[in-house]
Amino acid sequence: MAQQAQQPILVLPEGTNRLLGRDAQRNNILAGKVLAETVRTTLGPKGMDKMLVDGLGDIVVTNDGVTILKEMDIDHPAAKMLVEVAKTQEDEVGDGTTTAVIIAGELLKKSESLLDMDIHPTIIAMGYRQAAEKAQQILDDISIKDIDTEMLNKVAMTAMTGKGTEKAREPLAELIVEAVETVADDGNVDTDHIKIEKKDGAVVEDSELVTGVIIDKERVHPGMPDEITDGKIALLNSALEVKETEVDAEIRITDPNQMQAFIEQEENMVKKMVQDIADAGANVLFCQKGIDDLAQHYLAKEGILAVRRVKKSDIEKLARATGATVVTNLDDLSAEDLGEAGKVTEQKISGEDMIFVEECKEPKAVTLLVRGSTKHVVDEIGRAVEDAIGVVAATIEDGEVVAGGGAPEIAMSKLLKDYAESISGREQLAVTAFAESLEVVPKTLAENAGLDSIDSLVDLRASHEESAYMGLDVFSGDVTDMKEAGVIEPKRVKKQAIQSASEAAEMILRIDDVIASASTPDPGMDPGQMGGMPGMM
Repeated sequence: MAQQAQQPILVLPEGTNRLLGRDAQRNNILAGKVLAETVRTTLGPKGMDKMLVDGLGDIVVTNDGVTILKEMDIDHPAAKMLVEVAKTQEDEVGDGTTTAVIIAGELLKKSESLLDMDIHPTIIAMGYRQAAEKAQQILDDISIKDIDTEMLNKVAMTAMTGKGTEKAREPLAELIVEAVETVADDGNVDTDHIKIEKKDGAVVEDSELVTGVIIDKERVHPGMPDEITDGKIALLNSALEVKETEVDAEIRITDPNQMQAFIEQEENMVKKMVQDIADAGANVLFCQKGIDDLAQHYLAKEGILAVRRVKKSDIEKLARATGATVVTNLDDLSAEDLGEAGKVTEQKISGEDMIFVEECKEPKAVTLLVRGSTKHVVDEIGRAVEDAIGVVAATIEDGEVVAGGGAPEIAMSKLLKDYAESISGREQLAVTAFAESLEVVPKTLAENAGLDSIDSLVDLRASHEESAYMGLDVFSGDVTDMKEAGVIEPKRVKKQAIQSASEAAEMILRIDDVIASASTPDPGMDPGQMGGMPGMM
């Protein structure tokens, strides 16, 4: 009997790509290394910028790691995991995104040589985990705990160095520290309460802190006052207009007088609404929804400055800054619901009218008006300011900082190598690889500054025999005490960077099979070719 031909068994659909074992690992590691190399040149005060152009031709010029990674159209799944590292770093601390990605890239690079030595990925991952835990302990030991306003200023200046804010670092740092200290509540800081308003057409030094809120709107009627002192502020989240009935209604009018009466009734309803606001004692109104023309007229007659269609987030900030209560129903509005501000003015900034609510007594929300010469400049300064706000907030919450300039990385690397010697088994090699990976930060700082990275590393290692605060001064090229030089970073930046980088590297290492589904047909393809529905206009 002739042997029956064996039927091939198809488990995965046709067109599925699959990478197994070492191929999968190498491919993922390569993706991680390429991504780390992309952002590597942006690290440090002398880091370079990237110009990113999207499909519509919009340009972003930045050296902020997370912005670069977000704007890049990344397709590789392992590379996307490193982008998540940067996003987490941004959400948790606000700075150190580049550091986190290049450490993750270096861990993957070192793991490649360990895999070539036939060390199992799980063992490498375990070694990395041990090393990361030990690194956190070392960070606790070398952290600086005496935090004052001067230290916060140094933290802010360090975060902004090399991000287009060089000439105005000091005044900006002072504004940022003042803003964060104002909104701090029992040692906790919600950075959402600091609004950043960006306007081009001026120099960076013209940036200012408003102890209140700036609303990017104008008054609804030219007859309203454009300046009010001793502002009594009402916040309304419903529309100031005659409500439409929810059910379909029909009004039969048989006499012209009825029509007139109907119009007058509507007018009286609007008039009563405005009167309620005036009776409560309000002279400023911020409305989340619309204000109809008639209401605008009556508000102007009462001398009330009104603004409509204010964003919900801005209404919340106004409530925190002025102490006002947001009211839904006008009938409930009373003098107790009103907020207070020393001055409410309409000012023209860069050709646009904006409402300034200033001189609030105990504001729990403030606004930073960031200025710059062009749109691209002010956007980059805005990103630097956001980073600085994040690090100052993290410092206030944790009360711990570390020296900058690659000092903590060298200290951790040195002590991890000593720790590796106490570990038996193959994990020792992984811990040593982790220790060496951390040196990528000072090495990159030196490279980006045009210094010899090997000489700089050797000098740094030698100097750490005396002090854990010795780091690289990229401007002079010397190894100096970073604590004295005022180059300070929050401990949380380093803590989060190490944690995120090691966990991402572990996850990528443990992947030995990548199954990618067949790509779906191009949406731009003719539906007739797909055998589907006929095309629709």
